[in-house]
Amino acid sequence: MSLAVERNARVAMKRDGNARISAAIGWTGSLLALLAALAVLVAIFGFVLVHGIPALQPSIFMTVTSGVAGGLANAILGTLLLVATGVALVIFVGVGTGIWLHQYAPIGIVGTTLRFLSDVLAGVPSIVIGYFGYAVLVQRLGWQFSLAAGAIALALVMLPYVVRGTDRSLASVPRALSEGSYALGATRAQTLFAVEFPYALPSIVTSLLLASGIALGETAPLIYTAGWSNYLPSLALTHEPVGYLTYVVWTFISQPFAASHALAYAAAVVLIVLIFTTNVVARLVLASFARRTRGSSGT
Repeated sequence: MSLAVERNARVAMKRDGNARISAAIGWTGSLLALLAALAVLVAIFGFVLVHGIPALQPSIFMTVTSGVAGGLANAILGTLLLVATGVALVIFVGVGTGIWLHQYAPIGIVGTTLRFLSDVLAGVPSIVIGYFGYAVLVQRLGWQFSLAAGAIALALVMLPYVVRGTDRSLASVPRALSEGSYALGATRAQTLFAVEFPYALPSIVTSLLLASGIALGETAPLIYTAGWSNYLPSLALTHEPVGYLTYVVWTFISQPFAASHALAYAAAVVLIVLIFTTNVVARLVLASFARRTRGSSGT
């Protein structure tokens, strides 16, 4: 009996040692992967910042692009105008679609199909969306390169993220809240807008901010729809091209002039700052929502 116990103890110790070795290998591999990802991120950011920060002179923000030099005032204002208009469009379509999916098609073939199509749209190359906008909006409707065409193209890029974000945010609302609202005699619409939507609103806003961060970095859809302009954008929706930052990065870096390279790096820094800001704001909104949720559940 003592020999069997001793043998079992040795087997258990061996298994425990193997488990510890496997865990150490796993943690080491995970740490190395994390360090590799951070190294790539730091390298990209460092390269852009080192080349772009010296080019960020105050005059860049107050003058427009002239040829392959000048400033970025037209590109910055054009980028903000395009993204803001696209967000305004996607709020109504994307959030409305997400609400409809949650309320009227939570299960079944219709809801499954629409969610699948939304995921497919998220995987469509943005240049395909740009070419679709060029063929339909620029040529067929005759809008030419314009703010409206570019904003609609960006809205199509953002749409699947907002639809799925709204759908999942509403689905994450505790069922007890909805059932309590129904128990008090509230209708489906009253429960949605008075109980579920306010609870899910921070997460919906987060999805909008993350989608706008994606739109800020898009180039291909805007080449075919917004075109390019060296002038400050106006409020004309059609028949007037618009400048944007990604065009400066994409085009000017290939020019054989030091001034154009400096302007491209400066535009890249501005883009990184804008995208970083939108992502930080999104995380802060979500963290605030999480703290509020934990506080309300604790009380």
